Amino acid sequence: MNNYQDNSSISKYDLNKFFELVVKQHSEKLYKHIRRLVIVHEDANDILQDTFVKAYINFESFRNESNIYTWLYRIATNLSLNFLKRKKRYFVFSALDYEDTLIDKIESSEYFDGDETQKKLQKAILKLPLKQRIVFNMKYYDDLKYEEISEILKTSVGALKASYHHAVNKIEKYLNEN
Repeated sequence: MNNYQDNSSISKYDLNKFFELVVKQHSEKLYKHIRRLVIVHEDANDILQDTFVKAYINFESFRNESNIYTWLYRIATNLSLNFLKRKKRYFVFSALDYEDTLIDKIESSEYFDGDETQKKLQKAILKLPLKQRIVFNMKYYDDLKYEEISEILKTSVGALKASYHHAVNKIEKYLNEN
């Protein structure tokens, strides 16, 4: 699709075919990314669908300067962050902590297929501040380069490296203590 200079010149048919391919190619990776952030399967599915709808509606604003996956990843990350902020706002007025609720969801989810070690790692990740959690997931699970993460999160590579380093240290500490 990078050979299109002007996205507005794409016919509706071509755009539909293109997005059909985009969805097939990127759904699984985007779903996993979103799921690691929001934990709940149904929420991840909703956000994934919203990601593709938003991308489709806003395709004319896509600049071919970046990879389509990076653009989709940014949309998915922002939608996930907005979702988490709304959930946290709701929990501010209750005695429960949202991260603790997510940990409980990991324990009880029929969609979680990890073993006890994987559950323990997920619990450690959920204890991280949100920015560190996102950076850790992108680097550790998605194996993205710092430059790609920088483009997605609009943050400097140096700040990302520091966030990842702090996240790894906190996870190691959690795993050693629990």
